[in-house]
Amino acid sequence: MAKVRHSGQPGQAFGATAVGAAGARLQAMRLALWLLAALLAARQVDAVLGSPRGERLTDLETWVGPEGVLHVKGSLYDSTRFTGTPFGGLVLKPLTRAAEQALGWGWTFGTLLLVVALGLIAARALPQPVSRRTSLLAAPVAVSLLMLSLPVRNTLYLGQTSIMPVLLVLAGCFVVRGERAVGLCVGVAAALQPTVLLFTPLLWFTGRRTAALSTGVTFAACTLAAWAAMPHDSAAYWVHHLAGAGLGGPADDLANQSLHGALLRLGLAGPAEIALFLLLGAAVAVLGLRRAVRYARDGQLLLAVAVTGCAAVAISPTAWQHQLLWLLLAVVGRVGRRASDRYVWPVAVILVMTLPATMMLPNKPVFHPVIENLALLAAVAAATAVPFLSRTSPYFRDAVPTEYAAPVPARWRHVPVVPAMRRVLTRPNLLFELLLIRITYSAYAQIRLAAAGDSTSAGRVRAERHGQQILDLERFLHLDIEHWANHAVVRTPWLEDFLSFYYESFHFGVPLAILAVLYWRRPVDYRWARSAIGLATVLALAGFWLYPLAPPRLMPGLGIVDTVNGPQDFTQPDYGTLTDLTNQYAAMPSLHFGWSLWCGLVILILAPRWWMKALGLLHPFFTVCAIVGTGNHWVLDAVGGAAVVGAGFGLTYLVQGPRAGTAAAAAGTKADTDADAKPSPETDADPETDTVTNANANAETDAVAEVSSPRPRRAGDRPPGDRTPS
Repeated sequence: MAKVRHSGQPGQAFGATAVGAAGARLQAMRLALWLLAALLAARQVDAVLGSPRGERLTDLETWVGPEGVLHVKGSLYDSTRFTGTPFGGLVLKPLTRAAEQALGWGWTFGTLLLVVALGLIAARALPQPVSRRTSLLAAPVAVSLLMLSLPVRNTLYLGQTSIMPVLLVLAGCFVVRGERAVGLCVGVAAALQPTVLLFTPLLWFTGRRTAALSTGVTFAACTLAAWAAMPHDSAAYWVHHLAGAGLGGPADDLANQSLHGALLRLGLAGPAEIALFLLLGAAVAVLGLRRAVRYARDGQLLLAVAVTGCAAVAISPTAWQHQLLWLLLAVVGRVGRRASDRYVWPVAVILVMTLPATMMLPNKPVFHPVIENLALLAAVAAATAVPFLSRTSPYFRDAVPTEYAAPVPARWRHVPVVPAMRRVLTRPNLLFELLLIRITYSAYAQIRLAAAGDSTSAGRVRAERHGQQILDLERFLHLDIEHWANHAVVRTPWLEDFLSFYYESFHFGVPLAILAVLYWRRPVDYRWARSAIGLATVLALAGFWLYPLAPPRLMPGLGIVDTVNGPQDFTQPDYGTLTDLTNQYAAMPSLHFGWSLWCGLVILILAPRWWMKALGLLHPFFTVCAIVGTGNHWVLDAVGGAAVVGAGFGLTYLVQGPRAGTAAAAAGTKADTDADAKPSPETDADPETDTVTNANANAETDAVAEVSSPRPRRAGDRPPGDRTPS
């Protein structure tokens, strides 16, 4: 080893081999990402062209189809079907001669090519410096995200032109040479989408005044050319419809994610709404432009373009879903000093751009104003409020690294099986955790509902057959106490009320409360507990899918009284479908008992007092009494719930090793032992070995201090030099 380290040539050969292997892995990852992007593109093409005629490319057919708006001799705006500018109609006019089938295929593949070009330009425009890994993987990742985004999916499905203005602006800012060419691209984009004129002051205040003037001249020339060719249409658009306001459907429609649409949805109307819209729009435009100019001068031109585009979305009279692509570009902004905080903003933007708003927030009346305007709120936040880091910030390149517990031996040699999953000591980002919990629960609810299958016919028969199997097994094991327990509860009104209330009220509240306390007081153990309950829930979903099971209350002839939902009419074929939001046959395993057992075990392991441990174990006891006494679960369902929770804890240990508190405590004991040991003067010590040993001891001591301290490290604190960066 010493020869390899000091002789020079062998070390170089070893380094070259390592670099070559890393480069090969990077190229393989890049190829895999491009294949993923190609699969997503193929999926989009199949979704569009595989739809029945009349349900695909509806906007395109409305414009240029055999009976489209562009064929008629009257005004384009006699109806609200055409939403583009007169210049857009002039550009699209030649397409009316194309055959319908050829136009559909050509438009779809042409739009895909525009999306790929957009992704390539965005990847090329990332603010420097970027690592080699980022530069190689950025393009396929950008194209994949664009393919998944709601604006691109809507553009492909509707046959819209909204990608063209975004691509023209990016091409003008990052591809073409010469300020006049820049202005030409941005001016044509503004002629297609007037709010793109907001980029004119951005060019002016960043010193590109020739480009700004060229933008204005190009926009005016295109608009005047359309006015000369279609004077009546131009007057209708620019005067009667106030630059497109009111076209494309009611302005208060949920798809209109602009300030104007939000104010209308809040109940405002008339001159007061218009005045407030103009005031708020002016404020967003001024704040957004100031921030965009600052980021452009800082060398983050792509972020400046995204901020300006988000401001343009907010101030537009109508900003339909296919016009919100500017927000996705804002993922390039860096937010947060800690390395663990860097993913929050990009993940939030991607979720807003790819998932329905109801998956991120509960579909309750109190959240409806946020759900209805989620994309608008994200765009306004990006334009005016999100604290993107400047390149001059010391945290732009070197974020505060994540702190990890020192590794200690596990009970088995090959644990953990994923060494990269080290135990993090610092508290995770709260917003990221809330998003994770909400998205995970929404996916859980959707999968749980999908696992119901056809609950009115074959699904019901299958679930009841499985219920009879469970009953027969319990009779064999002498565990069939459901009928006795249920009727004992029904004969005792106060007990029936208590267990029904317990069944309905504590299922979600207690686990969330424990996670909240751990997050605030024991962040190290929070990650361990969260991983265990997450894995247990995933395993339970597999059980719901593979083994739909009718609970005792839905078994005909068993005589069980449903104390929670009320009596069931077994003569109705769809009695099992009590609600559209839940799967009544997701009984095995019982997550009611599983989650309560998780609560009891976490309290048992972490609580500092014996009475706290005993109190924690009461929750799974009351829960098992509630699920059996109310007729909602079999006894063996509770056994299944215990099994998936045990498997969740076991998989967490297998993948990550001992929990961080145990690891840090063991490391602290080892550090104390090493400190007490006195080295002998006669010992022939190796200086390099001593250096490594001292560094490890310091790291372990710091890990113990972090676990035992109730105050987490602040985001702005600089970490010790011996921490491992994330």
